[in-house]
Amino acid sequence: MVFAAPNEALARAEGLLDAAPPPLHASIAHQVIGIWQRDFGDTRLALAHLRRARDLAARADSPEREADVLATLGVALVHTGRTRQGLAAFERGVARGTGHTRARVLYRRAYVWWVLGRHGEALEDVRRAIVVLRQAGDVIWTARALTLRATVHLALGAVERAEADFAAAEELWGTTDQEHDKADAVESRGLAAFRSGDVPAALRLLDEASERYAALGTPMFMLNIRRSEVMMAAGLAPEALAEVDQAITVLDGIGGQSTRKAELLLVAARAARLAGDAQTAVARAAVAVRLFAAQRRTWYETHARLVLIEARVAAGRGAGRLVADAAAVAEKLASFGAPAAPEASLLAGRIALDLGWTADAERHLAVAARSRHSGPPLARMTGWAAQALRARAAGSTRGVLEACRRGLDVLDDHRMTLGASELRARATAQGAELAALAQEASLASGGPRRLLVWSERWRATVLTAPPARPPADPVLLSDLTAFREIAARAEEARMEGRPVAALEREQRRLEREIRARTLHMRGEAPGGGDRFDVGRLLAALGDDVRLVELAVLDGRVQVLLCGQGRVRRFEAGLLAEAEREAEHVQAGLRRLAHPGAEARLPVVEAAGRRLEELLLGPAAAHLGAGPVVVVPPGRLHRVPWALLPALRDRVLSVSPSATSWLRARETAPPSGGRHILVRGPGLASGGAEVPLLAEGYGAQAMPSEGYGAQAMPSGDYGTPVTPTGSHGPRAPRPEPDRLRHKAPATRVDGAGKAAAEGNAADGAVAVGNGEPGYPAPGLPVARGAPVVLEGDGARVPRVLRELDGAALAHIAAHGTFRADSPLFSSLRMADGPLIVHDFERLDRSPYRIILSCCDTARFASVGADELLGLVTALLPLGTAGVVACTAPVNDAAVVPLMLALHKGLDAGLSLAEALRDARAALPGDAVHQATGWAFSAFGAA
Repeated sequence: MVFAAPNEALARAEGLLDAAPPPLHASIAHQVIGIWQRDFGDTRLALAHLRRARDLAARADSPEREADVLATLGVALVHTGRTRQGLAAFERGVARGTGHTRARVLYRRAYVWWVLGRHGEALEDVRRAIVVLRQAGDVIWTARALTLRATVHLALGAVERAEADFAAAEELWGTTDQEHDKADAVESRGLAAFRSGDVPAALRLLDEASERYAALGTPMFMLNIRRSEVMMAAGLAPEALAEVDQAITVLDGIGGQSTRKAELLLVAARAARLAGDAQTAVARAAVAVRLFAAQRRTWYETHARLVLIEARVAAGRGAGRLVADAAAVAEKLASFGAPAAPEASLLAGRIALDLGWTADAERHLAVAARSRHSGPPLARMTGWAAQALRARAAGSTRGVLEACRRGLDVLDDHRMTLGASELRARATAQGAELAALAQEASLASGGPRRLLVWSERWRATVLTAPPARPPADPVLLSDLTAFREIAARAEEARMEGRPVAALEREQRRLEREIRARTLHMRGEAPGGGDRFDVGRLLAALGDDVRLVELAVLDGRVQVLLCGQGRVRRFEAGLLAEAEREAEHVQAGLRRLAHPGAEARLPVVEAAGRRLEELLLGPAAAHLGAGPVVVVPPGRLHRVPWALLPALRDRVLSVSPSATSWLRARETAPPSGGRHILVRGPGLASGGAEVPLLAEGYGAQAMPSEGYGAQAMPSGDYGTPVTPTGSHGPRAPRPEPDRLRHKAPATRVDGAGKAAAEGNAADGAVAVGNGEPGYPAPGLPVARGAPVVLEGDGARVPRVLRELDGAALAHIAAHGTFRADSPLFSSLRMADGPLIVHDFERLDRSPYRIILSCCDTARFASVGADELLGLVTALLPLGTAGVVACTAPVNDAAVVPLMLALHKGLDAGLSLAEALRDARAALPGDAVHQATGWAFSAFGAA
C-alpha cells in the first residue's frame, strides 16, 4: 500500500503501532513508516524506523522478514551516502532470504547498483530477480523489476530494449491498483520518449506523471530531474534551473536523501551552464563531484566532472591540464558505455585546438566524430561538430561546410518534430557552433553568395514553416478563457488601487498550464520548411530593390548587399557598439513621445547617423534609389531603421530573414478583401483613428474641423469619444479627401449589434449566420466595407473569428511585450489579452495587419538567431505584411500617421510605400517625426 496510497499507508502503520502489535506486525509497520520517510520525508527518521523494523524481525525469528527489511535499509543507507553500510546490509539480506524473498532483495540491490552507476551489476541482479518473480506470479514486483531494467537500458543507450520492458511493465500495472507505481510508469515512458528524441511526448508524459504524483500528495525529486533534462534539451535552461533549485529547497527542508541532492546539483550545474551562468555552474558541479565521490557513485561523479570542466571553460578558466582532465573523463565514460562520452571527447578536442595542440585535438575529435552517424539527434550533432572542427584544423573549407550542412540537417529534422514555435526557436541554439563555423569558412573563402547562404541557413528558421496548430483541446480553450478573465480582473484591480497578488498568482498558474499544453504539440514530418536559393532571391529583387542582410562574425557586422543580380559584401562596425547606440536611440524616442523634449531631436538624429555608420558602413553609398529590405540579426531587432539617414526617405521594409521576405512576397492575398477595424479599451486617445477610418471607408464625408476639439459622432459606438492623447499636442484632423468613399462599415457594438448604412444593392455587408454582426458564411464582403469591433464587441473570440482570413486588419489596442514569456505578449481586448497563442489558432492570419500602439514590434532574441514576439508569430501563419511599433509613441500623433497610411493603401500602395508617404505627410515637429520613425513595415505586402 505504501506505493499505492502512501499517505493512507503511513496513517494505518502508525495506527497499528498504537495498538501494541506483536513483533512481526510491528516490524511491518516500522518498515512502512521507514519507506515513507525515506522516499517522501526525513531520511534520519527513515533509518531509525528501519533499524527498529530489522530488530523486531529478528525478535520474531523470521529470516524472510529480516531479509526484506535489510533490503529496504540498504536502499536508505545508500541514499544517505553510506554506500559501504548499505551494500553490507544487502549482503546479509541476500544470505538470509530464500526464493521469492531473495528475488525481491535482488531487485532492490539492482536498484542500488543503478543509483551507483554500476549498470552491469544492476542488469545481472534484476535478471535473476525477474525469473523468480515471474515464476511466483508476483505481478507488482515483476512490473517494478521490468521498469528498473528498462531504466538501466536507457542509461546505456539501449532505447529499444527499454521501450519493450516499459511496455511489458505498463501492461502489468494495468491489472493492479498501485497508483504510485503507475505514475512512475508514465514518468518512465516520458524518459524513454526523451531518449528517443520525442521532446513533446516526453513533456506531455512527464506532466501527466506530475499530476498523478500530486494527486497522491508525494514529492518526486526524480521527476524534477527528468523534467529539467527534457527542458534543457528543448532550450529551456533557465526554467530547468528554476525547477531544480526549487526541488533542492524542498529536499533540504525535509532532510531528504543526499543521493537525490547530489543528482539535483548535477542537473542544476548543467542548467546553469546552458543558461550562460558559468560561475553558478562551477559552484554546483564542484559540490556534486564531492558528494558523488563520498557516496562512491563513480558513474555520476564522472558526469559531474564533465559538467565542471565545461563550466570552467565557459568561465574562461581554460588551461592545458583541462585537456587531460576532459580526456580522462571521456575514457571513463566510454568504459561505462555512457552516451555522454562523445561530448567529453569533443570538449577535450576543442580545448586542445584553442591551445594550438593540433595532434591532441585530432585524436580527441576523431573519437567524438564517430557518433555522427548514429544515436539521438543531439549526439549526432556532437559528432558533426567534431568533424567540422577536424576539417577546419586541416584547412579544408569544403570539409567544414559539408560537416556543418549535415549537422544542421540533423537539427532541422529534430526541430520539425517540435510543434510549438517556442521550442523550435530555442532548439536552434544547439546548432549555433555549426552555423558559426560555416559562416567563418564562407568568409575565409571570399564568396559573399556563400556567406549569404550560410547566414540564411540559421537565421529565423522558425519562420520557414508554420507551427503546429494548437489542438482543439477543451482544457486548453478553457484555460485561455480563464486566463483572459483573470488578466482583465487584475488590470481592473490595478487601475482601482486594489490588491492584485492573488490574481497575479492565478494568472501565472494559468500561463504555466497554457504553455505546458502548447509545448506538448508534435510537429510535422522532418524535412519541412523552405530552402534558401540566392538566384530566386535576386530574381525577385530585380534591378530596383536592394536587400541588405547583416551577418555578424567575430563581433563585427558584415553587410551583404543583394540586388541587380549580384551579392556584394561590405564590412561595417562592431555589433556591441551598435547595440549600445540602438539603446540610446530607444531612450531618445521615449523622451520625444512627450511634449517639451524637442531639444532631444538633434541628439536622436545624430545617433541615427552613428547607427548608419556602424550597421551599413560603406554599403550606405550603394543602395541605389529604389526600395530597401533590411534583414538584421535578432540582437538588432529594436533599431528604428527609418531613422538612419540613408533609409529615411525610402520605401523601407524589415524582415527577419531573406527567406521569410520571399515567402511573404509570394503569399497571395485572400479573396473578398475583407477589412477589420478593432478598437480595444483603455487607450489614452480612445483609438481615435478607428472611427475616423470607419467614416472614411463609409459613405459620409468627414468634417474638416480639427479633430482635437471635435467629439466623434456616436452612431452605433455609444458614448462619443474625444480623441485627446496622453502625450503632446493634438495633431490636425485629416482633410476630407484623405480616404476615398467606400461601402458603409459594419459596426459591432457592445450588444453585438451590427448596423449597415445603405442596402445590399449599395454594397452593404450581409448579416446572417444566426448571430448579429457577422456576415453569413460564403457571402462576399464588399472591398473596403470594414467590420468595426469596439467596446464590449471587441472580445477575443469575436475578434479572432473576424481576423481569420481577412485581407486587412487594423488593431488599435494596448500592446504588452513579455520579455519573460514572449508568446504571452498581448493586445488588450474588452475581455482580456489577445495573446500570441490565440493567433496560432487561426487557420490564416490576416494578409496585412496594422498594429497602431506601442511596443507591438518588440521581440525576444532566442536560440541561434530567432525572434519570438507578436509580429514573428504572424508571418508564418499567412500574414504577408505588418506595420508595428518598436518604441513608445505619442498617442495623438499616431492618428494622422495611421490615416495617411490607410490613404496610401487605398491608392494601391504596399505597406512600406504607404508608410513612407505617411511619414512624409506628418508635421515636421519632433513629436510627429519620432512617431513616424518608431513604426516599421515588416514583410513584403
